[in-house]
Amino acid sequence: MAGNKNINIVIVGSGIAGIAAAHRLVTSGFTNVHILEATERSGGRVKTGRFGDKVIEIGANWIHGPSEENPVFCLARHYGLLDPEALTPENQAYDLGGETPWVTNIFSSSGRKLSEKDIYPALEMFTMLLNESSEFQNQQGEPYASVGDFIRSEVRQRCVEKWKDIDSANRSLQLCVISGMLKRECCVNGSHSLDEVGLGAFGQYKTFPGLDCTFPGGYEGLIANLMSELPDDIVRYNRPVQSVFWSNTDKQSSVIVECEDGERMNADHVIVTVPLGYLKKHHTRLFRPPLPLHKLHSIQRLGFGTNNKIFVEFDEPWWDADCDVIQLVWEDEDTLVDQVSDLKSSWIKKLFGFTVLKPAERYGHLICGWIAGHESEYMETLPEEEVTHVVTQLVRRFTGNPSITPRRILRSQWFQDPWTNGSYSYLATGCSQQDLENMMEPLPSNASKARPLQVLFAGEATHLYYFSTVHGALLTGWREADRLISHYCSTISSRRRISKL
Repeated sequence: MAGNKNINIVIVGSGIAGIAAAHRLVTSGFTNVHILEATERSGGRVKTGRFGDKVIEIGANWIHGPSEENPVFCLARHYGLLDPEALTPENQAYDLGGETPWVTNIFSSSGRKLSEKDIYPALEMFTMLLNESSEFQNQQGEPYASVGDFIRSEVRQRCVEKWKDIDSANRSLQLCVISGMLKRECCVNGSHSLDEVGLGAFGQYKTFPGLDCTFPGGYEGLIANLMSELPDDIVRYNRPVQSVFWSNTDKQSSVIVECEDGERMNADHVIVTVPLGYLKKHHTRLFRPPLPLHKLHSIQRLGFGTNNKIFVEFDEPWWDADCDVIQLVWEDEDTLVDQVSDLKSSWIKKLFGFTVLKPAERYGHLICGWIAGHESEYMETLPEEEVTHVVTQLVRRFTGNPSITPRRILRSQWFQDPWTNGSYSYLATGCSQQDLENMMEPLPSNASKARPLQVLFAGEATHLYYFSTVHGALLTGWREADRLISHYCSTISSRRRISKL
């Protein structure tokens, strides 16, 4: 790349995709690389925070599938950021397709503590149906309107035969358990309801082997290590981009990036890495001329929802010492619901349960509640005192213990964040692989006579298989950097061939 040192590349966004792209380009010899970041920090949706003296993740939580195929795991291992257990061959080989080893405590809204045996019929059926939901991708057509419609319809049909020996009260309980599992899947997908998640494309998402692990010192340790290997002045903070001026004709020689403060920068190439939620809201002013229709329609079709966390600390645990997950079962939800009818009075019912932060020696008695959808977005608008009160009442009701009182809470608010407008992407109803291919397509199109690769796109919502993940975002940053590296390698080769003629 020695001959391309003066190629001017501007990256919009200093999240993991933007950092990965910059890292790859700088390592390959490009020296005129700049990142414009709207906020005062790098990392984007990788955001580590403090809860008293404890390190917590406001954003990305796990390395999903920590194994050799996962670049985030490999980088974290290289930088020495993981606990020894995560590095074992056994952890890397774990197949999440089967039962997880996590120990679950189950509490019902009448204050009963249930056993896993009590809810096994629901767990068995839901797991089977969720796996089947991924199998429609290679079939012709969609027999149901959405993942939610498929699961509800099949539960109602199959339970008649499979649960024929279960009494009506227990059958009602199993249906309530499945409602809770639907809410959990809303968090996993980042959707308001599984009725919004496409069935035909549900199998598009792929996983790596390995049991999900966390960063004991915080996910931002990965960001810090990558940034330490970049030039100190590569990121310009508090520089929101107003518009990117590109051209689909041969009249404009460079791309112009205009910041909100009026500053203009000329670039040979711009890599846009902003979240899909931001694109949905601001694509009209962000791109001049407007995006091609096929790309615009994919931005509109793809799903981008909210999944928030509510951290709750207690003086003493009310869960078992070996508990990893606390599951909540509302006993009035046997109609298979994954959304509430009244946001103001019932938003808390969307919270499917808690994960327990471990080890206790590091975190004390700290749990993290998970809540997705419009209920999650409504929660963001409430005063912290009200959220604390509602969570307190929830815990007292489900444990049957009226004296339990949290020490304090802390919540994320990703929908209100003006630079994300939500959490992560999913394939909504009506979406297909083609939408993801449209998302990653550079501007202008290959058919254009204009200068190629003016605007490139990276970020989790542009990966064909790993959308919604940190490793997906990182891989897209590398992909777009490699696209430019390959372009200039082929350009140099062409010039050399011509010079020999």
